Amino acid sequence: MSSYSIKDLEHLSGIKAHTLRIWEQRYNIICPQRTDTNIRTYDDQDLKLVLNISLLKDHGYKISEIARMTQVEMHKEVVDISEQQLNYPDQIHALTISMLDLDEDRFEKIVNTNILQFGFENMMVNIIYPFLSRIGTLWMTGSIGPAQEHFITNLIRQKIIVAIDGQLNRMRPGAKKFLLYLPEGELHEISLLFADYIIRSRQHKVIYLGQSLPFNELIFAYDIHKPDYIFSAITSVPSSDEIQQYVYKLSSQFPDSQILLTGYHVVGQDIDAPENVGIISNVRDLVQIASV
Repeated sequence: MSSYSIKDLEHLSGIKAHTLRIWEQRYNIICPQRTDTNIRTYDDQDLKLVLNISLLKDHGYKISEIARMTQVEMHKEVVDISEQQLNYPDQIHALTISMLDLDEDRFEKIVNTNILQFGFENMMVNIIYPFLSRIGTLWMTGSIGPAQEHFITNLIRQKIIVAIDGQLNRMRPGAKKFLLYLPEGELHEISLLFADYIIRSRQHKVIYLGQSLPFNELIFAYDIHKPDYIFSAITSVPSSDEIQQYVYKLSSQFPDSQILLTGYHVVGQDIDAPENVGIISNVRDLVQIASV
């Protein structure tokens, strides 16, 4: 069972820590454990309770009404709302609960419903990416366990692969060539896979080299294909101390290609980007490049 701070609950639910403290004192609706130094800690059940309260409040329920509900009554109201058309924050809350419970059926229902309603790309951009961003901080601080993170990211990965397989293998006139890879030791593949989908859907050519590619193998593939663009997502490797030199190395090794980089270790990190290097701050930047 995971342990969460009050700030974790704030990040995941959108409810301010000050508000959570008031609810605890006024309504006794949340009962956290406390450490020897009197710091509040919360478990998975507390997090799910707060997410459900947030969902009910967003749909017009007063906190005083919610506080009087039994667990059975609250569950029934949440299920009833979940059967209706939900907005993006509601969907993100629902995905968070499916992750905490390792509930694949619930994940499938949420994602498939949204694909039918909004289309795969809009579902990814407006729901999955904000969801991953929300849980990223908690994963890095250890508030979410490896089983939960692996469970949800592998389900998302499977959805993207299915969507890629459904693309027509047809090139547009003047199609560009994109080489996609992750640096050696880098395993976080979702951004790379979704980039593959985005680029193929715009009828460009993709050479997909995947995870943990040694630099000499990148050179080998480059020499064969001479791509217009090289795209990579750098989340953990190279480290923050090494990333600037890695960017310079890419720029000098592949001067005739435009290099596109995204990920935690490059976005918002004051990277000195040479002329042929672009930092992709969000997925919409890549959509714009691939749509030209």
